[in-house]
Amino acid sequence: MDQAITGGAGMPDEWQRLWAPHRMSYLSGENRPLPGNDIECPFCRVITLSDEEGLIVYRGKEAYVVMNLYPYNAGHLLICANRHVSDLTELTESERNEIFSLTAHAMTTLRKVSKAGGFNLGMNQGEVSGAGVAGHIHQHVIPRWFGDANFMPLIGKTKVMPQLLMETRAALAAAW
Repeated sequence: MDQAITGGAGMPDEWQRLWAPHRMSYLSGENRPLPGNDIECPFCRVITLSDEEGLIVYRGKEAYVVMNLYPYNAGHLLICANRHVSDLTELTESERNEIFSLTAHAMTTLRKVSKAGGFNLGMNQGEVSGAGVAGHIHQHVIPRWFGDANFMPLIGKTKVMPQLLMETRAALAAAW
């Protein structure tokens, strides 16, 4: 059988592919405090930066809202505790309340700015659960729209982002 049809290793096949090589740097440990690399916690570092440089949308008393540097969808936000704690049970009641209040406000803002039709909310607790930065608790707020899971991520394993992170951050910060 012709390799162009069978798709032999590294050979062309009937599928056209769009590559997202920037994801490999994250998967390889960029900006992640993993065993063996001396990277400080990105969520502790980002709060020392300006809002624009750190992609921070809003700073609260005990938590802040930041753009995800490796988003699943445009407008993917993270609600992070200011304190470096890893587990929901380590947060004070006040910190938990602020994180969930900011999550609700993020949803309202994303609906206003980008007309999101729904959301995926998630908080992975521990490395075994899939937390990329397990040492610092953070809540994911991922806006969703009908049709956003089209052939690109399902077949092409690539996500098309319609706007630069800095532009999205500016729009969300202005609407906050």
